[in-house]
Amino acid sequence: IQPNTKACFGETIGNPKNDFLDLAGISGVAHDAGVPLIVDHTVATPWLFRPLEHGADIVVHSLTKFMGGHGTSIGGAIVDGGGFDFSASGRFPGFTEPDPSYHGLEYWKALGPGAFILKARVQMLRDLGAAVTPFNAFLFLQGIETLSLRMERHSSNAARVVGFLDGHPQVERIAWAGLPSSPWHERATALTGGRGYGSVPAFIIKGGLEAGKRFVEALALHSHVANIGDVRSLVIHPASTTHSQLTPVEQGTSGVEPGLVRLSVGLETIDDILADLELGFAAAQG
Repeated sequence: IQPNTKACFGETIGNPKNDFLDLAGISGVAHDAGVPLIVDHTVATPWLFRPLEHGADIVVHSLTKFMGGHGTSIGGAIVDGGGFDFSASGRFPGFTEPDPSYHGLEYWKALGPGAFILKARVQMLRDLGAAVTPFNAFLFLQGIETLSLRMERHSSNAARVVGFLDGHPQVERIAWAGLPSSPWHERATALTGGRGYGSVPAFIIKGGLEAGKRFVEALALHSHVANIGDVRSLVIHPASTTHSQLTPVEQGTSGVEPGLVRLSVGLETIDDILADLELGFAAAQG
């Protein structure tokens, strides 16, 4: 942590490694340094666990994904736990010194624990215009009403898919914390109580780049897109799409191997999902 560090940031479930963040450990380091821990909780959602109960101070979501759930809207959300003191360390003059654009308002002095989220609304929204459209807001609210039902099905289908992949002769390795062999299994189980481990598993297919491309292109049920968290099952081969402009070394540092395939397991009948994956494996053999 440097003198100009303003926050620690991480994903509660990383993509594509499916690693679970050490919330207690990192929040302790952040708080000792006088900065908040901000986490992206998109993959897990509040259904799986609630980061504010494990040391996080601020939670952000891409509502576009599981919260909305249907791939129809673009938006995000900030959830402020209200427990971090922005006046204590001297690192946040934006909260402790007068804001000339609001007639000298000192946010922390006037608003206390509500200063962060209110500043985001009255200043950042005004200056940057990051507002969700009314119709997209309506669609997000509709999606959130079924979040728990959808996440239950996402989680159960993901467990079945990983069970199918585990031990498959064309799969070299699986990244999913629900497997007892995962280095994050114990931490994930402690955080979630075992109710689920996310539904965005990734695996390395034998045959590398070309096998990965053939696998994805042969799927009929899965949509070949970069999104996650849709009711529909999604798939992507990062090395030939989202990360194709990077060098092999750069891909490796971002966790992308030539044979990496990432799934976002949807809500379809599990037999249909597995049958589609069989098509991909058959094509991958060439």
